[in-house]
Amino acid sequence: MSEAGISRFIPRRQMVMIGCLIGVSVVDSVMVGYNSSLMGSLNVLPSYTNYFHLTTSTKSLNTGISYVGGALASLFAGHLADWRGRRETVFWACVIAIVGGIVQGAAQNIGMFIAGRFIVGMGMALAQTAAPVLVAETTPTKYRGFALGLYYACWGVGTLIASGVCYGAAPGVCAIVILLFVPESPRWLISKDLHAEALEILQIVNDSGAEEVQVQYREIVDTIQFEKEHSKGVMHALSTKANRKKLLIVSTFSVIVMLPGTNLVTFYFGDMLSNAGIKDANTQLEVNIVLTSWTLVTALVSAWYTDALNRKTLCNLSLVAQIVTLFLLGGLTKLYGTSTNNSGIYGTISMIFFYNAFYAWGITPLTVLYPPEILSFDVRGVGMGFYTMTTKACGLFITMVAPFGLDAIGYQMYFVNACFNILLVALVYFLYVETRGLTLEEVDRMFEPEKRETVAEQVKEEIGVDIEKEEVLMGKI
Repeated sequence: MSEAGISRFIPRRQMVMIGCLIGVSVVDSVMVGYNSSLMGSLNVLPSYTNYFHLTTSTKSLNTGISYVGGALASLFAGHLADWRGRRETVFWACVIAIVGGIVQGAAQNIGMFIAGRFIVGMGMALAQTAAPVLVAETTPTKYRGFALGLYYACWGVGTLIASGVCYGAAPGVCAIVILLFVPESPRWLISKDLHAEALEILQIVNDSGAEEVQVQYREIVDTIQFEKEHSKGVMHALSTKANRKKLLIVSTFSVIVMLPGTNLVTFYFGDMLSNAGIKDANTQLEVNIVLTSWTLVTALVSAWYTDALNRKTLCNLSLVAQIVTLFLLGGLTKLYGTSTNNSGIYGTISMIFFYNAFYAWGITPLTVLYPPEILSFDVRGVGMGFYTMTTKACGLFITMVAPFGLDAIGYQMYFVNACFNILLVALVYFLYVETRGLTLEEVDRMFEPEKRETVAEQVKEEIGVDIEKEEVLMGKI
């Protein structure tokens, strides 16, 4: 395959390129956040529900149909990212999301609206599969936590836009523009034998000496070569014990992201506020804007400090805090949901704010940071597609179940969710592995020690450097 240099639009300075990579997280997250959270604002607008003559069932369908589109697109999203590249897949994700947004905005009937939401869901699934992989595989280790932590932190920006306006094409257009200044993943380029371009990108993003870059480059090359030699395709790769465990972690992490209670707030905050005694639609929208701003600030701060705690510790502390908050929210809703006690009502609403803060602090920065860290290159694309699919499936489940649960048992839904979260804490403690501060290749060592030993020997033979003793070098990508 012929070699080619990187595009002249790609920045040649390390911090500028890293800024562009972070921009992928920010803009893509805004697009996904806007399209995902739009229904939360629409569901409390009488003009929306009256225009489409919505019932509980049709409201759930309108909200959940994007997850169906996302689950469908997830089946081929990983293959597309491996075939055409992470960068091109993000481009097509933006195009599809823009088309879906136009159809949705121009909807004259409920069928057209559902079709638009379905198309939007497909675009979001492609974006959520490819964008995190592109950023994870290209950004140096010391910036990876912040870059991917911002991905869902900036979801709040999209949510804030969705709370105030009804036009969703701008984030998709911005994402397409910023892709001009973002390189392809060096790991994907190496897998396609585009070594010169990959090495040039590694030199820019690491901004280090030639020997250090060569060590990092050779380790990536030998790791990918090892995977090619020991795999007979994707299905064979997925059949190994190590990769099955990776997929188990990734799929159960979807549950932690989607089912700890956050979607009760995101999609049905109007019902929650009604249960808490706030029934006016305009007041509910005002509360939603303030809540979204609060959540956004919390998520941005937590993204900056993502690497301050181990991944497992951060996840479990967040879950425990959410458990306590959900129990308090349920109890306060029972006591003051139908009362005229303003102090009790404000106390109930404050629990929604505390819940969102605890979720944004711990789970938001890990949402697309932890899964690509767990997955090795041979299954990263397909694995992220699988993660996206299970995430969409969980989202569809909660959007179809939550409204009926709130109608049937009201505040007790919070108690049910809190008890479920206790199981998630145990899952993280006993099953998950720690990845903070490790290169993507080093994470493999915990799952497949023989791969790491083979690669270390090959690097030592090829350039005379023992990577087991070069911890400083290995911490740079």
